[in-house]
Amino acid sequence: MPTLMVSVSGIRGIVGDGLDPQTIVKYASAYANFCGKGKIVIGSDGRISGEMVSKLVIGTLLAKGNDVVDIGICPTPTVLFNVKNLKAVGGIQISASHNPNEWNALKLLNRNGEFMTPEENRQMLSNIDNANNNYTSWNRLGKLTSYSKGLDDHIEAVLKIPFINVPKIRKRKFKVLLDCVNGAGAYSMPKLLEKLGCQVIEMNCSKSGIFPRLPEPIPENLKATMLAVKKHKADIGIVVDPDVDRLVLITEKGEPFSEENTITQATRFWLSKKKGNVVVNLSTTRAVDDVANEFGCKVFRSPVGEANVVKKMKEVKAVIGGEGSGGVILPKAVFGRDSLTGTVIMLQHLLEFGGMMSEMKKALPQYFIAKKKIEIGNKNPDEVIARLIQKYGGAQINTEDGLRIDFPDHWAHFRKSNTEPIIRCIVEAKNKKDAKSLADKYFQEISN
Repeated sequence: MPTLMVSVSGIRGIVGDGLDPQTIVKYASAYANFCGKGKIVIGSDGRISGEMVSKLVIGTLLAKGNDVVDIGICPTPTVLFNVKNLKAVGGIQISASHNPNEWNALKLLNRNGEFMTPEENRQMLSNIDNANNNYTSWNRLGKLTSYSKGLDDHIEAVLKIPFINVPKIRKRKFKVLLDCVNGAGAYSMPKLLEKLGCQVIEMNCSKSGIFPRLPEPIPENLKATMLAVKKHKADIGIVVDPDVDRLVLITEKGEPFSEENTITQATRFWLSKKKGNVVVNLSTTRAVDDVANEFGCKVFRSPVGEANVVKKMKEVKAVIGGEGSGGVILPKAVFGRDSLTGTVIMLQHLLEFGGMMSEMKKALPQYFIAKKKIEIGNKNPDEVIARLIQKYGGAQINTEDGLRIDFPDHWAHFRKSNTEPIIRCIVEAKNKKDAKSLADKYFQEISN
């Protein structure tokens, strides 16, 4: 059965089995209708199907009468930055994020240089059946231009973020083990780290576009990377996913710093300089709340998904936000998850902290997360979650995205999958044993 996932995050599928040329043309055409006339910025994460998808997208947009600015292989946040910087009406990043080699996707942005909101997404999709009806005549076709400075402009903006002291970071000469999984990070991260005076040991930084391992930057996929950090006696390991919006860190001991801690430490650093509201999604660690409390600041939670986090950040005028998957959102630079922004914050924070990565990790609030996939067969996931709401209605609950229940000693988040007959259960507690036993308890409850 062909695989195609259409969501607020974009259009994602397996190339040749769901994401075929007709589908790419249809959605690119519907997107052009949504944007209206004007220029649209295009980028790609470097995976091998990117050139094919890019040419189809560009040809479709030109046929619609839109001018196209191609900024080449670059991070997703670079496309976000350039939509705003070049005053475009939209942008498309061709990237399936952390999905394996056979996948690709169209990540669709609005004219603000942000991911389309759920409302904008619905507006675009409402006219999908008429997408191919209004191509322009030969003498009104759009024009294609290449802009080679898109990445450099993004890097320069990141280096100018307030409270980042580039000369002092350069003087520290951090030794960094960098793993870019042969994606767009290979074009951007070495360049950024060299400007920061780091000694960079490159791993999986070829520009082949073929991922040498599963590209999701989770500990089980990073065993060789963690060993390399220790072997090279690096101060820090930095890992990005193919489109460089998720930042994962490794301590000098070759141990995970934890994806959840990426946003926790970034929040602590930023609030120490500028107090204000914080937004994270409902599946993100409670450690962010603890850090915000240190500074008398408030945390707001949104449904999972970058577009939802950004929407809530704008509503509450948040100074920083992100997701526990290693995504840092700092409106000062790019209004979206950006590993380049996360990296400069991390290095400045580590410089001011004055200790090692492992010591910084210990200085953060300590929590443990356990995750379960619960098979529900032919049961309706909405009904299962409704029964949980009924059962736990007396507790502190949030039903914006499935069900999150907060207890004094732990929280649990239940979400249905859009692609499988499962409910995802995430539980966080103060120690690993409690997190696991609570996840098992909820698993048993739902199974029964």
